[in-house]
Amino acid sequence: MTNTTRDNDVAFIQALAELLNSNELTEIAVTRDYAPDDSLKVRVSKQTNIVQAAASAPAPAPVAAAPAPQAAAAPAAAPAAEDPADHPGAVASPMVGTAYMSPEPGTAAFVKPGDQVKEGQTLMIVEAMKTMNHIPAPKSGTVKRILVDDGQPVEFGTTLMIVE
Repeated sequence: MTNTTRDNDVAFIQALAELLNSNELTEIAVTRDYAPDDSLKVRVSKQTNIVQAAASAPAPAPVAAAPAPQAAAAPAAAPAAEDPADHPGAVASPMVGTAYMSPEPGTAAFVKPGDQVKEGQTLMIVEAMKTMNHIPAPKSGTVKRILVDDGQPVEFGTTLMIVE
């Protein structure tokens, strides 16, 4: 490996770290191919306190729910059963990036809830590393729900919308 390649790789990794921080992401994984048998695999991640926040949130709930445990259990069960990622029409983000609903700022969105779409039609754009990636409809149908906002950072696997 030459010094120039090493310097370029270090700059690339630093750019990934900056992208991670500027878009409030927790992890980015990239493979950079140089030749058929020469590549660089990079995974940049940061530790978050989300697990601690989730662990501390249920602690007060049982105390407050003690007088009426049945009333607290019913609302908690309904949202858990309706996870958008489990929906058969869920369209997931194929990459980490920023979701955009329209081709340019100030223009009409590609789709809105209730629109009929055809398989392969662009639903939105996910921008990653200054590259605009069109997200196609996986099947023909109706846009039922859009689950992300324009300009929102998304991670790999984030459910973007529901098409039935």
